[in-house]
Amino acid sequence: MSRLDITYRGAVHQWHCDFMGHMNVMWYVGKFDEATWNFAAMCGLTGQYLKDTKRGMAAVEQRIAYKREALVGDTLTVRSAALEVKSKVVRFVHEMRRGEAGDLLAVMIAVAVHIDTVARKSIPFEHHIVQKTHAILAPDPSLWDAWPPEKGWLE
Repeated sequence: MSRLDITYRGAVHQWHCDFMGHMNVMWYVGKFDEATWNFAAMCGLTGQYLKDTKRGMAAVEQRIAYKREALVGDTLTVRSAALEVKSKVVRFVHEMRRGEAGDLLAVMIAVAVHIDTVARKSIPFEHHIVQKTHAILAPDPSLWDAWPPEKGWLE
């Protein structure tokens, strides 16, 4: 697969680590969450769009495989891709690595539903959102069907 944009870049600080000396799972989730907002913006779901249209996204499923420890001082990158986009739902993947092309640390697959934040009901994506999401669709989403994934595919 071709290189995709980095959706998160950061570092592991001492306060991210637990008594075992590695980054605590709550920080993996937080860093993946930040990557999700950047991924959403790439799909056209910017903060401004969501506010202006009274739309939102609701996470309905999240699965994380932890592959290697993230340690104090490690720099982290996350790359993301859409795996599937339906009328109201998007399934996507994040891969976290040490540095830009280092060890695969964790993989997260999530499913989110597009909602009307006033009616509190799911609604279809607008056409331009679907088009932008298709532009960042992984060429072979089946690579993530095996769980946990043996390796990362978003290099």
